[in-house]
Amino acid sequence: MRVIMTGGGTGGHVYPAIAIADKIKQENPEAVILFVGTRRGIEADIVPKHGYPIEFITVRGFNRKNLLKNFKVVTDLLKAFAQARKIIKGFKPDLVIGTGGYVSGPVVRMAHGMGVKTYIHEQNAFPGATNKMAEKSVEKVFLGFEEAANYFKQKEKLIPTGNPVRKEFENLDKSWCRQQLGIPENVFMILAFGGSGGSGRLNDEILNMAKKFRDMPDISIFFATGRVYYKQIMEKTKGSGLIPSAKLQILEYIEKMHLHMGAADLVISRAGALTIAEITQCGKASILIPSPNVTGNHQYFNAKAVSDRGGAVLIEEKDLDENKVVEVVRRLMADKDCLEQMMAASRGCAHQQAAEKIVEAITSDFKGFSWGKNDIGDNRPG
Repeated sequence: MRVIMTGGGTGGHVYPAIAIADKIKQENPEAVILFVGTRRGIEADIVPKHGYPIEFITVRGFNRKNLLKNFKVVTDLLKAFAQARKIIKGFKPDLVIGTGGYVSGPVVRMAHGMGVKTYIHEQNAFPGATNKMAEKSVEKVFLGFEEAANYFKQKEKLIPTGNPVRKEFENLDKSWCRQQLGIPENVFMILAFGGSGGSGRLNDEILNMAKKFRDMPDISIFFATGRVYYKQIMEKTKGSGLIPSAKLQILEYIEKMHLHMGAADLVISRAGALTIAEITQCGKASILIPSPNVTGNHQYFNAKAVSDRGGAVLIEEKDLDENKVVEVVRRLMADKDCLEQMMAASRGCAHQQAAEKIVEAITSDFKGFSWGKNDIGDNRPG
């Protein structure tokens, strides 16, 4: 079996693709998998680190604020279709799976036009434009949130699966994670971050919280700023007495997120689909502050899906003040029963075995097919 995985731009599109690819390889190591992304996206760095080859096309999103800049976007899109065709013709995939981001559109649509079976996975409760446009070109649409079904027209193609997370996030033991990180058992640990790229607004809120908790014993904050904001945050902490300190650890980026997530008592973050999937997979209580600067305000809908079930506290950015987050954290620290109820509700929001469901659904389209054998060659482009 030869498979093309395509999706990129952010970790929220790339990591689910890696989780699906890992599951395919687990089913049969003989499967050959190629990723297609862009050189500008996070996938250029992440995918090779996970042991998969990647090829690149040139594509970018439309500029809604300055329409005159879209001439370059259109020319790049035409180039992307040609590049996608060349890759598909050379690799000869049996199927293509898109996980969103601008790069997946040309690859999925070109593969469909060349007679290859195609599939997409939508991570968010409010679907992205790329996946909504690709709906008519695919065999099945896998949904990270059931709420996304409201925005697709071809209901017969929809399969709620949840969002695949990497196997590192499965069956984590809190005590073991703390041992790996050197965190004492009696410490209330807060993990705070603004997504793979970081968030200036959220970073300021977390720094304010750290200052308010400066003199509180038995609390530890792990704060990932994002690489763009790291120097800025370090400058703001100068002379504050916050660092160096075991109480606050400021990091550019957390490589082993599963360990930090597993060790945490509370997570404070944006509400990207991947972040939600990892938080709920680990059964963590969370304070979710959705970014308002995303298409269709989809992070709000992601967060609402968890908060409505009691697994998170949802705070919109417009409602933030210098005490809002601090008050919620203090309340949760003081009420262990409430915290445990949130943890249970969060775990109940997790979709177990999402990658398995996706692979099973795809396999059902190929009767008599084995993941380890290239026995459907008539489906490949010549």
